[in-house]
Amino acid sequence: MATISLCMIVKNEEDVLGRCLESVGNAVDEIILVDTGSKDQTREIARRYTSKIFDFPWKNDFSAARNFSLSKATMEYCFWLDADDVITPENRFKLLQLKEQLTPDIDMVMLKYEMGFNDSGKPTCSFYRERIWKNHAGYQFAGRVHEAVSPDGKLLYSDIAIQHRKEASIYTDRNLKIYEEMKREQVPFCPRDQFYYARELYYFGRYTEAIEEFLNFLDHPDGWVENKIEACRILAGCYHALGREDERAEALLKSFAYDTPRGEICCDLGQYFIDHFRYEIAAWWYRQALLAEPCSQKGGFLAPECYQEIPLRQLQLCEEKLQNKTNTSQQADEV
Repeated sequence: MATISLCMIVKNEEDVLGRCLESVGNAVDEIILVDTGSKDQTREIARRYTSKIFDFPWKNDFSAARNFSLSKATMEYCFWLDADDVITPENRFKLLQLKEQLTPDIDMVMLKYEMGFNDSGKPTCSFYRERIWKNHAGYQFAGRVHEAVSPDGKLLYSDIAIQHRKEASIYTDRNLKIYEEMKREQVPFCPRDQFYYARELYYFGRYTEAIEEFLNFLDHPDGWVENKIEACRILAGCYHALGREDERAEALLKSFAYDTPRGEICCDLGQYFIDHFRYEIAAWWYRQALLAEPCSQKGGFLAPECYQEIPLRQLQLCEEKLQNKTNTSQQADEV
């Protein structure tokens, strides 16, 4: 059976850390916990689950802290979680099964990441992330913010899901400040940095700046296709916020240059035409959403509701609007 080191970085996570580690249970063989400056009961809670607690001075660099945690791992594989992640009992059992089934030729395991849950508990967004990989094989996080390990080697896609159950609802400007610090230091942005910097600008309503950064990102010959598709969606949101509706539609249509139409884009186009009272065209786009195939294993952000629930509901709305229009026309003719 393969052995796994859980590697985590934490800071002031007393509200969620116990829940996370309790959900992991006996699915890992070692817990490495790196504290970047907690002032609450985080360390006391951590001691209930592990003695391997290390300090790391925070330096506005998530990758530096995560790579330090990896350096302390002693098991065959490394596995990372955030403190507000949760593994359900069903998925913990699957993780135990995975440990029994992992063969030496597997370098990295991609797991589903679920976040944002509707009233029935279903995730509103999910995507695959690199989550488990061979220790001492050269894998490292990169990026001061939105850090990631580049998938490499022989990959295994698993249906094991990690749920991101964030307690705090306040979105801080921490990430934006780190990117702006990088700009002041004239640190070159890779395409991934530029995408996420543009997204941060959008979140804080700096739409004109976000548009410029997204356009630069889309013009770059490099950059991940999934990020480019998502950039088109958010770019459309920027234009909408500024009342630039023609450019909103153009941004969404631009996404088709990168891959087959996604349900999310089709729904966005449907909403665009609803906003402009063109219900026949809107209905056509919602029907395309129903026909679209979710591309979950490509790693992009998947909104499952855009492939059934939303288009079905919006199709009904379009049909009602068209029927009302027909009835109104008939009444006018009778008069």
